[in-house]
Amino acid sequence: MPVTQPQIIQVFLDHLKFQKRYSQHTIVSYQTDLVDFFNFIEKEFEATFPVEIKSSFVRSWLAGLKEKGLESKSINRKISTLKSFFKYHLRQGLIQTSPMVTILSAKVKKRLPQFVAEKDINTLFNYVEFPDNWNGKTNRLLLHLLYNTGIRQAELINLKEAHIDIRNSTIKVLGKGNKERILPVSNELGQLIQQYINNKHDNFKVPNIEILLVNEKGKKLYPKYIYTVVKKYLSYVTTLDKKSPHVLRHTFATHLMNNGADINAVKELLGHSSLAATQIYTHNTIEKLKEVHSKAHPKA
Repeated sequence: MPVTQPQIIQVFLDHLKFQKRYSQHTIVSYQTDLVDFFNFIEKEFEATFPVEIKSSFVRSWLAGLKEKGLESKSINRKISTLKSFFKYHLRQGLIQTSPMVTILSAKVKKRLPQFVAEKDINTLFNYVEFPDNWNGKTNRLLLHLLYNTGIRQAELINLKEAHIDIRNSTIKVLGKGNKERILPVSNELGQLIQQYINNKHDNFKVPNIEILLVNEKGKKLYPKYIYTVVKKYLSYVTTLDKKSPHVLRHTFATHLMNNGADINAVKELLGHSSLAATQIYTHNTIEKLKEVHSKAHPKA
């Protein structure tokens, strides 16, 4: 029985899922890119199998994406998908050379990550009122956790009570690729977490004690809930275009760097696998130094 296009893609996706242990979200992104690519080359070049694909086919597909207005960052993600796909087939001995060897990534304009000013964060936690109900308590804690630890939205949602160590003022976070990291928390945040846990056990007859943050029904939070809460409360204190959970992660890192934190320490706190991903925050620090210099130096 001949191997079909869907089977070729599925074998690779299974490799990502069971061998690489990629998240479902990442696997879906790979699948979308590969299906689009193979549909294109089958229609335009009547090619179906990896061994039939040439670099010119890939360039033609990428050129079409650019003509449709796709941003360089998104195009590079698709290039990365194809590189991984053909690298896998090369290792399996199914192809002799990869058509991606001559494909270069598109140039991406570097944009500094947006962050909330320290004075605005102070306003958020000291002057903005939260409702005196379960949602108010949950919303206040999730905002504190995002800003004080810099964890990702998915890491926050999956944070468990068992991951909280109040005595040692730390929390354990399960990050990308199932990598664990231990993060310090302040005494203030530790007390806030403990109060929340105690209230949860008192408020719900059968509380979900595994997951830390729950909604008014005692159920695990979902991404849209987190995003909506962050956007709502940040809109009270800042006029930034973006008001997302990731902005609070950027804010955490930028405030650390602006106050003299070592970049390697920030890298570990964020759970970055490469220092290159953390270095973008040094640009914000330099911009702040330029601002201070221009305001304070007589010859600026």
